[in-house]
Amino acid sequence: MPSRRTPPSPHGSTHAFDDKAARSRGIQRATLTAIVTNSVLTVGQVVIGLFANAFSLVADATHTLSDLITDLMVLVAGRRGADPADTDHPYGHGRIETATTLVLGAVLAGVGVGFLWSSGMRLQNMDALPGLHPAALAMALLTLAAKEGLFRFTLAASRRLRAPMLEANAWHARSDAASSLVVAAGIGGSLAGYPFLEPLAAAVVGFLILHMGLKLAWKSVGELIDTGLPEEELRRLRRTIETTPGVIGLHEMRTRRMADRVLCDAHVQVDPRLTVSEGHRVSDNVYLRVRSTHPEVQDVLVHIDPEDDGELQAVPPGPLPERAQIVAEMRQLLGPGAPEPKRIQLHYLGQRIEVELILPASLDEAALAALRGRRRAWLEAHPHYRNIRVFHELAL
Repeated sequence: MPSRRTPPSPHGSTHAFDDKAARSRGIQRATLTAIVTNSVLTVGQVVIGLFANAFSLVADATHTLSDLITDLMVLVAGRRGADPADTDHPYGHGRIETATTLVLGAVLAGVGVGFLWSSGMRLQNMDALPGLHPAALAMALLTLAAKEGLFRFTLAASRRLRAPMLEANAWHARSDAASSLVVAAGIGGSLAGYPFLEPLAAAVVGFLILHMGLKLAWKSVGELIDTGLPEEELRRLRRTIETTPGVIGLHEMRTRRMADRVLCDAHVQVDPRLTVSEGHRVSDNVYLRVRSTHPEVQDVLVHIDPEDDGELQAVPPGPLPERAQIVAEMRQLLGPGAPEPKRIQLHYLGQRIEVELILPASLDEAALAALRGRRRAWLEAHPHYRNIRVFHELAL
């Protein structure tokens, strides 16, 4: 009995939508700040770099320009990722953020490799470094300060909004700050007579950037292939579900991430003789308890089981009869003089069937004795029936 229910109050849904919209606006504001900062820095680096014959500063401007491109990617992804679910994307558009994070992680890894390569080339050609104007050092330090500030601002926003995509972009800003540090060290070393400092610093920073890029990319790949939550979070989820009133067992719980949200589905065992409506109420209670206790969980699919079907591994002897066939057989079992059953309840348990017949009135002693004999013979001839019980209503 799968159940994916939204909270009964419409205000809960509106609140969730408002949270998503606010998160999207926060991502866009942080990204727009990065776009403006990178635009100003790119122009300043090109102008000062050409004026001061600082070709490394011009190269760093090219790196800053790459930040502008990735910032635009984040801006578009942040807006699209907040779009509500539709027919083509019933779980929403959160994976757009995941895919963008993967691209940014790959870019970071590429930048790290570039720094490692560049440091090796500079170590082989240190004598070719041109004379520089001191203005280049001032611009490199200004760029370094601006990039470090942008990194801290964006990283804080990513943690506040729980946006891995923004975190990837923040580390991209740190990689650009690292490149500015390399440029500043190279220019300062050149002015002070120590040109070897630049390639050494570039090698260290390149390795750190490469490591961070691979880490972010690997995390995104794990999400795209539906990697489950860590065991500690799974234990908390299990505890929440198992302590819900009406739940007597839990098996086959699965989880996966979608950007900052978690999707969960679980097979919940209840008393096998609960009515459908009561079993559905238990599933609603599980859904609401998980959503209230674990706000990161966006959706819970609850499957109600009358028994732990994960333990039923034996192949059944044959297909069990459906309701229409069972009803016809039970009427035959009652005999021609018996009243029409008011209700027939079936329980499919352990690959066998239990039947409960509820009659509108009681039978006389002779009819009851004949029914007992037919019931006993029926159960012996039909092993897929575990039991047949007959009840009658009391007139009140």
